[in-house]
This record gives sequence, C-alpha cells and structure tokens, in this order.
Amino acid sequence: MKFFPMKTLLQLLFSILISGLICGRSAHAQNAPTGKSIQGIVTDSVSGKVLDFITLNLMKDKNTAVKADFSKTDGSFVFRNLKPMKYALVVVGVGYKTKSIDVDLTDSSRQEVDLGNITIAQQTVGLKEVTVTAAKPIVKQEVDRISYDLEADPESKVYSVLEMMRKVPYLSLDAEDNIALKGNTDFKILINGKPSSMVERSYKDVLRSMPASSIVRIEVITTPPAKYDAEGLAGIINIITNKKIDNGYNGTLNVSERFPTGGPGVGGSLSAQLGKIGMSLNAGLNQYKNPSTQTISNRTTYGTNPTDLDQRGWNESNNKNGYIGYEITYEIDTLNLLSAQLNVNGGKNRFNSFQASLLNAGDEILERYNVSNRNTDNGNGRDAAINYQKGFKADKNRLLTFSYRYYGYDNKQKGNLTIANRINYDRPDYRQLNDQSFSEQTFQVDLVYPVKKLNIEAGLKGIMRDNKSDFQYLIFDPETNTYKVDGGMSNKYNNMQNVFGAYNTYQYNFKNWGVKAGARVEQTVIDADFISTDSKVEQNYFNFIPSVSVNRKLMNNAGINLGYTKRIQRPGIWQLNPFVDRSNPSYERTGNPDLRPAFVNDIQLGYNKAKKGNFNIGLGYTHFKDLIFPIAVFNPETQVTRTSYGNTGRARLFSGNLNVNYPLTKKWNFSTNLRIAHGKVTGIVNGSEITNSGIMYQLAVSTGYRLPKEWRVNANLNANGPGVNLQGTTNSIASTSFSVNKDVIKDKLSLSAAVSNPFTKFRRYHNETFGPDFDQFTDRWAYFRSFNFSLNYKFGKLKDGIKKNKRGIRNDDVQNGN
Repeated sequence: MKFFPMKTLLQLLFSILISGLICGRSAHAQNAPTGKSIQGIVTDSVSGKVLDFITLNLMKDKNTAVKADFSKTDGSFVFRNLKPMKYALVVVGVGYKTKSIDVDLTDSSRQEVDLGNITIAQQTVGLKEVTVTAAKPIVKQEVDRISYDLEADPESKVYSVLEMMRKVPYLSLDAEDNIALKGNTDFKILINGKPSSMVERSYKDVLRSMPASSIVRIEVITTPPAKYDAEGLAGIINIITNKKIDNGYNGTLNVSERFPTGGPGVGGSLSAQLGKIGMSLNAGLNQYKNPSTQTISNRTTYGTNPTDLDQRGWNESNNKNGYIGYEITYEIDTLNLLSAQLNVNGGKNRFNSFQASLLNAGDEILERYNVSNRNTDNGNGRDAAINYQKGFKADKNRLLTFSYRYYGYDNKQKGNLTIANRINYDRPDYRQLNDQSFSEQTFQVDLVYPVKKLNIEAGLKGIMRDNKSDFQYLIFDPETNTYKVDGGMSNKYNNMQNVFGAYNTYQYNFKNWGVKAGARVEQTVIDADFISTDSKVEQNYFNFIPSVSVNRKLMNNAGINLGYTKRIQRPGIWQLNPFVDRSNPSYERTGNPDLRPAFVNDIQLGYNKAKKGNFNIGLGYTHFKDLIFPIAVFNPETQVTRTSYGNTGRARLFSGNLNVNYPLTKKWNFSTNLRIAHGKVTGIVNGSEITNSGIMYQLAVSTGYRLPKEWRVNANLNANGPGVNLQGTTNSIASTSFSVNKDVIKDKLSLSAAVSNPFTKFRRYHNETFGPDFDQFTDRWAYFRSFNFSLNYKFGKLKDGIKKNKRGIRNDDVQNGN
C-alpha cells in the first residue's frame, strides 16, 4: 500500500482544517446580507468594574439560542448580522445572578441597538462567609476501570507522571523505572483516550519529563471493552490531560532540577476556549543524565569444555528529550464537531561505556580484550489526526464519528566500538548503524446508539503499518584506514502489517447493577520481506476477542466488579527486527521475524468502598499462551550468548491488589498500593524445557501532613520484590523519598523540594540468567541518592468546558516498548 509522505500529509491535514475554518467564516461574512447588531458593556453592579469572559446568549425563544459569545477584556460584546425580530439577551456569569434583557430589532429605522452598561449583581447568601471543605476522592472505581485523580494528590506538584504511577492501583515501577500493569510490561498507553507518538517510541523519556501537575487523572482499564483494540496483555493506561474550561484560558507551568541523576526539565499545559474554537497544548523538555557507574558481568558454562567469562567496566548516559501535543476543536453547530490533533516528540541519547573482558578455561586464558563503545540513539515521532463527529436531534447521545490518523517515527542507532589489549581475539574495530522507521495510517468509523437504558456501540477499523529496518555492520580496514560494510552481517528488512477489525458492545444499567459486554474480531495480514537475502515471511490470522464486565453497587458507597477479557500481544518491530546488536561482543541480541501473537485469558474480581477514605481490593487469575519471551542460548563454538525472542512460553499468574487512601485526620493522610502475585512460567530453551516460578510483590506507602501557612510534608516508601521470568530473576529493591511543598500563592504558585534515598548513595541491580548449559549474572551500580527541586505555577481564568469528540482513533494493538 502506498503511504503519503509525512510532510505532504501534515500540510494536507492542516490546510483542510484551517482553510475550512477560515473559509467557513469568510463565506458566511461575505455572503450573509448586512443585518442589524446589538452591543453593550457588562459591568459589576456594585464596583462598576468591567467584567470579561461573561457568557452572553442571544435567544429567539425560551429554548432556542441564535448566537453565543463572551465579553472581552474591556467588558464589551457585539452581535452582528441579525435578522429583524425580537430577542432575549441572557447574561450568565459565575458568582453573578443571571440577567435577561428583551431587545426589539423589528424597528426598520434602527440598525444598531446599544445597550450601554449592563450591570449584573453578585450572588449573595445569608451568611457573610461560607467555607466548604471536602476531601476530593483520589481513587474512583468504574465498571471496567479504576482512576487516580492527580489533582487531588498534593505530591503531583513535586514529581513527574512516571514517578506518580507508583501510587496508582494496579501499576508499579521496577528498579529501572519500567512500568508494570498487574505485574506485566505488555500494555498500551493512551493520551486522552487516543494513541500518541509521545509515548509510542519511548514512554519513559516522555513521562519522566511530564510534570504530574499538568495531568488531570490516570485511568487503568483492567478489562478493556471490545471498542479497544485487542492488543495489550495486561490492559490499558489512559492519561487524561484535558481539563474542563470556560471561554478564556488556563494553564500550568512546572520547572524542575534533579541531580546527580536526572537534570533540568520544564513542562506544562495550556487550554483555551474562544467561542466555538477550543485548543489544548501540552509540551515539555527534559535532560536525564546517568553519571559513570560500575558494571560487572560473569558467565559460567558447563559441559566438556567449561569456561568462565568475567567482564568489568563502567557506563554513562546523557538523554535529552522533548514533546509537544496540540489539539483543536471547532463546534460547527450543536450537532457537528470537527477536531484535529498533532503530536511531535524527539530525543537525542548518548551512551559511553568501557569494558575489560577475560575468558578462561581453568587457569588458561582463552581470550582477553578491552572494548570502548560510543553509542548514539536519536529518534523522533509524530502523529496527526482529524475527527468528525455527527450528533442527532432525536437523541443527543447518539453519535456517529469518522476518524483518520497518521503516525510515524524514525530511529537511528550508531555504535562505534574500539578494541584494545587483545589476546587470542582478532575481531577488528567495528561500527553498527541501524536506521529504523515505522509508519501507520488508520481509518475508523464509530457509532454510539442508546436505546433507553441500553447503550449500543459498534465500529469498523483499518490499520495499515509499514516497518522498515536498514542495518549495516562496518569493519575497520587498517590498510585503507576506513570502515567497510560487511554484507554478510548487514541486512534490510520490511514488514507490512494490515489489521482490519470490527466490534460491537452493549452496556446496560439497572438499579444497582451495571453490565458491559461485547466482542471484537480482527484479521491480521503480515508480509515480511528480507531484501538482503531475497526471502519472505507471510502470516495471516483471525482473532475473536470477547469481554464482559459486571458491577454491583452496594450500600455505603461500596461496589463489586467482575471482569473477563481475552487479549493478544502482537510482536513489535523491535522484536521482529533481525538486526543483531553486538555492542557487547560476548552477548548478542536480535529479533525473530517468525514470531506469532501471544494470547491471554484474564479474570479480575474487585471490591471498592469510598466513604471517609478509599479502599480497593482485587483478586486476579491470568493464563498466558504462546507467550513471547526473550530466549538466551549459549554457543560453545563462538563463546557468545545470543538472546532472541520466541513463542515458547506459557504461564499462569495468581495476583492480589490492595489500594487504600485514608485521611487519618483533617491534616494527615495515608495511602498504600500493594500487589502480591505468584507466577509460574514454562518454555523451551535450546531444545530443553525450563520452568521457573516465584512470589513477586510491589509496595508503595505514602503519608502527608499539612502544616500551617500552606506548608506540606510527605514521606514515601517503595519496595519491589524479586522479578521472575523464564530464564532468570532480578533482585528486590527498597527506596525512600521525602518531600516538602509550600504554596507561595494559594492554588497558583508553589515551591517543592524532595530527596530520594538519603541514606544510600549507590544501589546494586542484580540480574541472573540461566540455561541448560550456562549460568550468568550482571551487576550494575547506579546513583540511588538524588535531590529534586521544582516550581509549579497555575494561571488563567475559565468558565466552561472545551467540547471534545466522544469517539476517536485508539490503536491499542501493538506491544508497548520499554
């Protein structure tokens, strides 16, 4: 299938959107006959001060609005091109009494009516002052998801979105800040219910630079309904950034500094509503540095010729990332809504490392060398979408939506390896160049059709993907002092993937029960082409994905949720790509183009109660089939361990989750997020069946106390138990952090400071891997103690919400990369 060039596509999308908006208004202004006008100035009845952003509705009868506008900064407003008839002007302002003024334009001798100063009076109450204090619930349970309100958590002013995810039910972070949903790293991240290039390429880099203060809430969809694509074994994480606003603008700005790891960062959000046009913007820049730290790796092999490999060295990194997301909506009328979005992100990552390698057979040195590696990894992603939503007069909740989206990213990796102090090692210096690109076009139509208490949804979707990889392995030629391409170790690879889907869901609510059930069917066609070897791989598979969620409301704001879903995991380009990473000559990593999708059947049972605090407890059982696992195999001839991927795994997982948010007093709160699971995995490695099992846990405890004069202190404890996979384990980790926050201007400007792990400067990460004929481990030290300072500022004045498409493109079917 032919894909539009990115530049041409973006120009086309924005020319269509902007030209439509401008031409629509211009045509109306040029073609409409010159009519009558109404103008005036809105002022406060007591102070006489002009009032801006006051809503004015021009009504032709009690229920029908002809036009709507808001007062400008000088309090003025004007309605033009009006027909000669009688109107009612309704003036509405928050904190003011609604006022209605009759205006008669039937007099042919008057073209303009100037109402002069329109005074409106403030609302008054019997008491001189009324103060209402209520704790905003942080956790909310719905029929198929649970949400965490970041606006209700004071620590959102201190930390990034990534760091705050430790407190979200069902989510946890491992020692390297990789997110796990119900203990699984295969999930999908959405921004405002839609896929975004900001989190497709490398979610850690973006979420680490995204201030939590710019986010409204995080939703964890544990039982995704059929309207979502079938991919994501564990579920979906939906990050909500849009805030309800009035005519005007609103925004947040966060500036931070973290050291010795991390670095400076700035991020924020801006929302605006200008009549029928609404806009929202999220942007951020971030630097994340990891100073030089030590690494140790050891491998012991068995058999007729046992060996021992010892590697010691250091590594450092410096990553710079940025993102910007923009969305615009235009309300054509009350039944037609047009919206578009654009997201752009990019990163420049630098890695430097040194390693001394020694291979022994008893007391004999088989091989020794030192290798220095300078590696760069630059990437950029972008996506653009346009949506048209059609409403119906018969039922405002009946919606028909047409959507189109383009998404793509490019990634360029370059490794330069220099080898010295050789003993029995003749591989020359070499370079690795890997240019990887991904593009995707999506067409979608959705229908929402409520019938009394029954809500019916249906949709069709087509996704056309094109993955490309151009890998070059270059060897240094000392005679010419140049690097030459080794064709036998280089390759070009294309992977075309088309996914066609249809879904149908039904949701019914009666008394204290809520039921949501549905099914999705997907047809996937894959055509992989190895250009270098002139060979192809073709796959074609059909999937039926059912889902059902049941919610029962109980007394005292309690409820029970039961959900079942089947999910699939399609391999991503990084798992399919046959590029061989030889950045460590003794350990190679590569993809497997023959991978098939993995399947999971998941059952979740949850109980929640919200009264004085929030209490959520859940039990789950998950069964995996054809699970995609990294497989490590040792080659005794080359003395190299190569890790690839295979559909060798099957697994089962029993899990329990507990989340509690409780105010101990009016000033002191407590929260905990706990997950305990027992997993068992089985798979084939190098012809032998391997089984591994163990208990895993993640614990996050947080407490905060509000002091006088808008001061607040917080303390956190996080503990991750050992990780279990097919061929190994990782060690446990415990960390602490303390923060202090001061509102300099209440609800406007705040200053924060935090320290993490003040009692431990370094932390050891220990990873063990085993196979039928080898055992190996890797120890890596990293700075554990860190300091963080941030400034958070809120600004704006708003009074009504930006209208959004209720349906749009959600591509949830490809595994999320780490």
